[in-house]
Amino acid sequence: MTTNGGFQPVFCTIVPPHVLDKLARAEDPAVAGPARRTLQRDAFERTQRRLTTVIGAPAATPPADAEAGRPHRTIYDARHRTALPGEKVRAEGDEPGRDATVNRAYAGLGATYELFLTAFERDSIDGSGLPLNATVHYDEDYNNAFWNGEQMVFGDGDGEIFLDFTLAVDVIGHELAHGVTQYTANLAYFGQSGALNESMSDVFGSLIKQRTLGQTAAEADWLIGAGLLAPRVTGQALRSMKAPGTAYDDDVLGKDPQPATMADYVHTGRDNGGVHINSGIPNHAFYLAATALGGHAWERAGRVWYDVLTGGELTEDALFADFATLTVKAARDRYGAGDELTAVTKAWEQVGVRTL
Repeated sequence: MTTNGGFQPVFCTIVPPHVLDKLARAEDPAVAGPARRTLQRDAFERTQRRLTTVIGAPAATPPADAEAGRPHRTIYDARHRTALPGEKVRAEGDEPGRDATVNRAYAGLGATYELFLTAFERDSIDGSGLPLNATVHYDEDYNNAFWNGEQMVFGDGDGEIFLDFTLAVDVIGHELAHGVTQYTANLAYFGQSGALNESMSDVFGSLIKQRTLGQTAAEADWLIGAGLLAPRVTGQALRSMKAPGTAYDDDVLGKDPQPATMADYVHTGRDNGGVHINSGIPNHAFYLAATALGGHAWERAGRVWYDVLTGGELTEDALFADFATLTVKAARDRYGAGDELTAVTKAWEQVGVRTL
């Protein structure tokens, strides 16, 4: 997929297609059936985005009574159908209801908004107060969550492999962070630039979870999607930034294929050139930089990564080396020749990415 003058489809899921492909071949129909239906639904949604490709997302503005510097959230209920956005069930300022999934989605949108506003002075994902919309209870046994360029969508999972996708706040943050990338660097969703796109979402998703829990870099688990896997699955999460390749190892789900360094870079035509696989390399670099610096990861390492994403120098087809080089520059520009520059430089050296 190329960007062709800045245009590219936007459809990003938390569960990669190679995982669903594996599940779709399972002997157990309770596992294979939902995986196949999820793949079909994802293919349909992906096609819809190609048909309505735009630069970034369609323009959307907050209502006239929306407060500046405050989120404007709306949660919809698809009631296990696929028409979006569904029935409006909670608006900004409404009290929590009885549906825990609705409440978690609302809280997760708020946590994402709060992180970007307070840590990076960014008003919503577009920087201009964009309303945050989400649909829950999408389809039946739907094993995914996605950002479609305009809103968040959450499945309830099949209960066999995956649970409710609102259970993990970092998943909510991950998908919304795709919107931030969409409005800034607009990284092409293929190969190394696509892996950077996925990694940026994992980075900010993890930061949102850490801030929500009040954790330092040393206290964080650095897992993406912890709590999503059903009890029958042997694994902790979808991905590990601390130890890529170790998040799960299950007879049905398969083994986590992520590499931690360029020595194990996976060359593949699947998964848009391995965007969910090779993202383990820049993920691990961020983990190394953040833990070397200590404290709250969003304050220094997160600031450097955000500066690069939004600084205007990151091209849509950037390679790992391009991104790494810009993080070194950003660390020097913001902090000088101090601990931050050393931590960022060494992190990329440890994962085998050369800075230019």
